[in-house]
Amino acid sequence: MASMEKIIKFLKEVRAEGNKVTWPSKQELLNSTIVTIVTTIIVSIFIFFVDRTLVTSFKAIFGN
Repeated sequence: MASMEKIIKFLKEVRAEGNKVTWPSKQELLNSTIVTIVTTIIVSIFIFFVDRTLVTSFKAIFGN
């Protein structure tokens, strides 16, 4: 029976903490999503060029 009381207490605490959360507005969420996508694209392009440079360098040094 004590375990059931612990579960109920836990769920009440979860609900109380959930009420404290400040959720982002639709516009804030959209802006964050755009920043994330743009950052991912930029980092991907950077990694692509670094990879191409390293592959070309290794081929020039060690041959095909």
